[in-house]
Amino acid sequence: MPIELALNRYGKSSVRLLKVLRHADRHDIFEVTVDLACTGDLAAAYTEGDNRQVLPTDTLKNTVYALARERSFAELEEFGLLLGRHLLAENPQFHQVEVALAARPWSRVEVAGRPHPHAFMESGASRRRTLVQVGREGIAVRAGIEDLLVLKTADSAFEDFPRDRFTTLQPARDRVLATRIGADWAYAGVEVEYGAAFSGVERQLVETFAAHDSRSLQHTLYAMGEAVLAAFPEVLEIHLRLPNQHYLLANLAPFGLDNDNQIFVGTAEPYGLIEGTLRRT
Repeated sequence: MPIELALNRYGKSSVRLLKVLRHADRHDIFEVTVDLACTGDLAAAYTEGDNRQVLPTDTLKNTVYALARERSFAELEEFGLLLGRHLLAENPQFHQVEVALAARPWSRVEVAGRPHPHAFMESGASRRRTLVQVGREGIAVRAGIEDLLVLKTADSAFEDFPRDRFTTLQPARDRVLATRIGADWAYAGVEVEYGAAFSGVERQLVETFAAHDSRSLQHTLYAMGEAVLAAFPEVLEIHLRLPNQHYLLANLAPFGLDNDNQIFVGTAEPYGLIEGTLRRT
């Protein structure tokens, strides 16, 4: 029976790095987790046990640390491009190097109303992410955000949906709407002000969520993606992943109390999951 190796891919995952930039008056920090994945002319390693084209994954890990020390960069995307280009240039057997990066958000501790020069605290639960693909035929850069929790208590409804004999959900004209925004978007080229673009897209997503008169989470997803594409010409497409974090009215009738849309119970599971991709045509 003829068999072929349809795909080969290997690398190093969860490489954690903290870089401290020591200035005379302050320290700056950059913490990131890096996943590296390489594809190329590596079939012999799988079929014959021939490792002559397999750069050790330990070397991949060391490359992350060494280039972080040797080179300067300000953004996740810049570091991803640096790693991908280096590994592709040094290894002709590779066709593509994929670099996925996730940043830990830090902000300065304030002491007596002033930012401390070398003390930090985690600044939020959401995570900034980047995926850089450096190949022989081109480069692609995607940025994204994960686990950004947002909630609003008005301007959200869900009505006029199909019903069958298993439907128990009641229509709602005014409900609590909450989701953990997961989004990733593709940039046109690499000449992008990555930090400013990320901050702007994040702000646009949150502001649109807040201001939109929502008929459903699908409705709000489309409005959020549409707003990003309208405001940022450097974004080619955006994918949104919005889990519905349900808050359900608590039943207070057993206690002789009404519940005029005030007391809710948060439920973690199960949850609705709404996804969509918007792209320019």
